[in-house]
Amino acid sequence: MAKKLSTSALAKKRELTSKELFTQLESASFIKRENDSWTLLESGEKAGGEYATHAKYGQYITWPEDLTIEKSEQQPLVTATAIGKLFELSANRINSIFSELGWIEKALKGWTVTQSGKSVGGVQKEDSRSGVPYVSWPESIARNKSLRATIKELQGESSSKITAIPAEANQNFREKFEAKLRTTDGHYVRSKSEMLIDNWLYMAEIVHAYERKLPIEEEVYCDFYIPTGKVYIEYWSSENDDEYLARKAEKQQIYKKYGFKLIELKDTDVQILDDVLPRLLLKHGIESY
Repeated sequence: MAKKLSTSALAKKRELTSKELFTQLESASFIKRENDSWTLLESGEKAGGEYATHAKYGQYITWPEDLTIEKSEQQPLVTATAIGKLFELSANRINSIFSELGWIEKALKGWTVTQSGKSVGGVQKEDSRSGVPYVSWPESIARNKSLRATIKELQGESSSKITAIPAEANQNFREKFEAKLRTTDGHYVRSKSEMLIDNWLYMAEIVHAYERKLPIEEEVYCDFYIPTGKVYIEYWSSENDDEYLARKAEKQQIYKKYGFKLIELKDTDVQILDDVLPRLLLKHGIESY
């Protein structure tokens, strides 16, 4: 009998993130998301999945170590046009949002799926007549929390925060460092160094966001985000208390886990932004003055 592993342990063994494996299992109709938890479906039971209970973490699902996953045809793929109808948005608008989330990239004509897009079920397609590339998605993408939160923000609605372990750390940080320094473009930031970075980006005519939530399940916010190039900027102060260093290490691991493009700045860099930022931005295809 094959050894049984939790979904997280099986993902690690297969060199996948837990999110990627959960997406595969859902696409195969082995599990279904209900009330913020995963339900084991009949096909999942036939494949060897079963519930287990941990004294501390409660109920979870285990799988055979040699589990075979084949994508089910029960969940059809849909286009950006079909997804747009659900949210009363155009296909172009939906593709722009997918691009903002880092799931697709603009091709010479059409769109190509990124690794991050594949992890949420995106499948690369090509128009049979024109050859223009496009991406199809599982119907379940319409329930993706990052997608729904982004659409709400763009429509001017307040989105409910996703509960995650880092949320408490983010709250404590915001209470400790209030955003009260006003930058040239009207942002309110938390330190003089962040103000200098924001002002530099503004004067360089680089569109940017401050404290943009990363398009992931975890509650993590970047310092700066540049939509052109999908680049994140983190400023690390010289603070060295245990709480700050733990938060820094956690965020660095998140960026690495999802393969996001990241520029990291320290105090000495902030003093010479004219020398540092143009070079680092250019590495990601962003040209400044």
